Amino acid sequence: MNKSLRNYFAPTLLCAALAAGTATAQAGTLSIGHTTWVGYGTLYLARDLGYFKEQGLTVELTTVEEAAMYMAAQASGQLSGSASTIDEILRYRSKEFCFKAVAALDESSGGDGILVGNDVNSLSDLKGKSIAVNEGSVSQFWLSYLLKQKGMSMADLDIKNMTADDAATAFIAGRIPAAVTWEPHLSLVRTKKIGKVLIDSSQTPGVIVDVVALSCDVIDKQPEDVKALVSGLYKAVEYTKEHPAEAYKIMAKGVGGYLSDPKELAEAAKGVRFYDQAMSEKLLGTAETQGDIANIINLANETWSKLQGKTYSASYSDLVDTRFVTP
Repeated sequence: MNKSLRNYFAPTLLCAALAAGTATAQAGTLSIGHTTWVGYGTLYLARDLGYFKEQGLTVELTTVEEAAMYMAAQASGQLSGSASTIDEILRYRSKEFCFKAVAALDESSGGDGILVGNDVNSLSDLKGKSIAVNEGSVSQFWLSYLLKQKGMSMADLDIKNMTADDAATAFIAGRIPAAVTWEPHLSLVRTKKIGKVLIDSSQTPGVIVDVVALSCDVIDKQPEDVKALVSGLYKAVEYTKEHPAEAYKIMAKGVGGYLSDPKELAEAAKGVRFYDQAMSEKLLGTAETQGDIANIINLANETWSKLQGKTYSASYSDLVDTRFVTP
């Protein structure tokens, strides 16, 4: 395993988290780890509607609320892959740890945002103020991107490292003047009028994008399973377009956690765009043409290199396998 991943590896917690999963790769089975997020709902939808099974594929889905842990599990072969934002998985890619995005899942289109008091009307108003954000996560990546657009940097703010959930809780309780978080906290603040959402991800299209990234040896050894995974996801997205209410009920049962109520999941789904085949081809690209994800990769390399003081230089070919995008 990559040494940097060993430093994150927590054996006891990981074994508990993966108790329902599979420890070794086998033909006909793909195991995927992920955090709780509405954008991963189509994985559960395709599984529970039998779209994977009808093609001879079993997909085992495991919730692990810490990216470092599911990436460690993937590196050790306990998981076939993971669902995460492309900027986040880029940080774990190395010569020793090979994985590539094979399927696009969703784009945050209002699901992430910055909570502020009513006296704040722009990012520049936050200069010198405390803001809660989960360092090393997509929240920090997105905040850094927003600041750069305004000629600012993280150094202009007083950063308080908190998870997205804790950040929202601290803001609502009045313990911090600003927070980077996601749904359902944005809707709660809007409904309760406890401050406001200064900006959300609907204003930054194509920046926060989730993909399924599988280990390279899994891709090479199980190409038919990867095809089945992508095909099943496309069918799930089309089902969601045609039967949203039914789709959200199934997703809610699968995703669980704070999204276990179909109404909550349906509300959260307003802040994402599920990727169908046409959108996936545009994002991931084809054998002939690089997709839009190349721009995100370049942005992520630049952003994380600056934020973490080390060089990130993953290329498009390092992180994307386009063989399965078009059935």
